[in-house]
Amino acid sequence: MEKPQNTTEELNRSLGLWSALSIVIGTIIGSGIFFKQASVLDSAGSSTLALLAWIIGGVITLTSGLTIAEIGAQMPYTGGLYVYIENIYGRLLGFLSGWMQAIVYGPAIIAAVAGFMSILMTELFSLSAAWRIPLAVVTILAIGGMNLLDNRVGAGFAILTTAGKLIPIAAIIIFGLFFGHENALGQTVSQVHQASGNFGVAVLATLFGYDGWILIANLGGEMKNPQKILPKAIIIGITTVLVIYTLITFGVFRFLPAAKIHQLGEGATGYLATAAFGKVGGRLLSIGIIISMMGTINGKIMTFPRIVYAMAKRRDLPFSRYLSYVTPKAKEPVVAIGFIIALATIMMCFFDPDHLSDLCVFTVYCFYTLAFFGIFILRRRNRGQGRPFSTPLYPLIPLISIAGGIFVLISEAFNDPWGVVLFVGITILGLPVLWVVKEMDKRRQI
Repeated sequence: MEKPQNTTEELNRSLGLWSALSIVIGTIIGSGIFFKQASVLDSAGSSTLALLAWIIGGVITLTSGLTIAEIGAQMPYTGGLYVYIENIYGRLLGFLSGWMQAIVYGPAIIAAVAGFMSILMTELFSLSAAWRIPLAVVTILAIGGMNLLDNRVGAGFAILTTAGKLIPIAAIIIFGLFFGHENALGQTVSQVHQASGNFGVAVLATLFGYDGWILIANLGGEMKNPQKILPKAIIIGITTVLVIYTLITFGVFRFLPAAKIHQLGEGATGYLATAAFGKVGGRLLSIGIIISMMGTINGKIMTFPRIVYAMAKRRDLPFSRYLSYVTPKAKEPVVAIGFIIALATIMMCFFDPDHLSDLCVFTVYCFYTLAFFGIFILRRRNRGQGRPFSTPLYPLIPLISIAGGIFVLISEAFNDPWGVVLFVGITILGLPVLWVVKEMDKRRQI
């Protein structure tokens, strides 16, 4: 079988552990924990089950990270999941995983986070809903422009926003735990829409909040020592986020009654900020949350274009010559960055961010689950050879991650079958695109 080409020779290996860890935490903690509280509560039906959903989502994510850490340490190349799937299952599935991330998942998740962020921005500045898309587009363009510079600029921004987002997180946790008067456990939602879903959908919603943990793998070719740094960044980062999310959720339920969270929906966090800290304090806290989401967008804009770049280097995409271009000095894939931003902008104009968030999690978990199975294939294939990192409690941890992946896929298929068909269809569309690209390459060579 053909080994994946190392497409990292043109990129700078300048990222250390703190940069990688900041990207993991900064990419994960964004809009999900702040905007999904109501939808998780509505689907779960009670605050106890909602808190359990956040914990289960974190456990699924942690077992997933431990499984991928072993695979990623053996393949420290730019491209992440795209490279893993290809090396384990071959060119076609590898291409589809890259196509899915470049065309569906990456732009969709950037659009979803930017959409949630713009909701908070319009509330902060008392603007009408008509301003949401323009504000989101301007923010994405500004962050994308910053990422056209050296990758250390984006990494530095990740460190600053990760540090900055700790302020609103700490404020919500401390105020909720010590000044809230509600019973965090045992609250029920008396009026829940029939379309809200069930406990499985609640867990699925939390996974959007945890999503982004694997994106650091896309920068494997730009780390100083990826075999050691990548597993540490994934494991420490996910564990930290799991603890933070549990405390935030408990704090929210201590401060706001379940009925009020259900009534406020996506505006629950903004209401909490104002109610807890007054108008000025609430505005400052909202600004901190917006900065948090900007950090998340930055992490995704840093990582997803690397997948486009890696695929273009293999000549797997139309216009690969342009998409694989990197700037002479900063070594940044500028055309790939512009491509991802353009697709994200289009999706923002046609899809609701909450709907996008669920669908993009479903789509990526199709390939996550394949990668989780891949750890068994790699161990059998490389029997007797050393590994830079081994998943603890093998095979229990990979089996839990596989069960979690299957759980996600079944839950979303029952909850939104037509959305699933649409996103799966766009993913499969990549096969005829690949065939056309390769046929054109053959004709050029004749």
